Amino acid sequence: MGETLIDLRHLFKSYDLGGKLAVPVLEDITLQIAQGEYAAVMGPSGSGKSTLMNIIGCLDLPTEGSYTLGGEDVLQQNDVTLSALRNRMIGFVFQNFNLLPRETALENVALPLLYAGVGRRERLDRAREALDAVGLSDRTDFYPTQLSGGQKQRTAIARAMINRPRVLLADEPTGALDSASGRQVMELFDTLNKAGVTIVMITHAQEIADCARRVIRLLDGRIVEEGGAQA
Repeated sequence: MGETLIDLRHLFKSYDLGGKLAVPVLEDITLQIAQGEYAAVMGPSGSGKSTLMNIIGCLDLPTEGSYTLGGEDVLQQNDVTLSALRNRMIGFVFQNFNLLPRETALENVALPLLYAGVGRRERLDRAREALDAVGLSDRTDFYPTQLSGGQKQRTAIARAMINRPRVLLADEPTGALDSASGRQVMELFDTLNKAGVTIVMITHAQEIADCARRVIRLLDGRIVEEGGAQA
């Protein structure tokens, strides 16, 4: 494995419900993930895994503790620099795809490059390459309603990878898919990881976690177990 890419130290997260009532969600999380790792975060509903994902993805900040991403102190960023760090370092894949219904697959994949200020021709060229890489070169002009669930998720993965991020965060990436489509998505993750992409995946399904090289189990906001995935 390479250098430490994600470095969380003594992380706490609680939500203030008003008055003096604070609900703890994460408690004393210390976790390092190296460049090139493939890790799954498992836990039952309410264990804190989505909150942990949001903090790793720079979508939320901890109440206490430290977080270094690619050598940069996340908690020292302002909104503008944090957004730039997130866009440069992280690609997101969600359970429900989050595709824009009125945009084609090509336009959906190209969208992050629009936010990054890349010119139209280069955006579309890179989007075509990304769709080709996920086996959808024949679906560039299809709208989300014309795509199967598996094709939607592969389109979402192409969009997540278009900025060539160092980390791919996937939240229940096969949750809305049938088993065959789910296997295709997991094979694609395996290919991306072998190409050097760091993957952190949240799942409640053991068979999905087994696709990762490392499994981190959460319970009541704490890491209770770590180890390699089962063979």
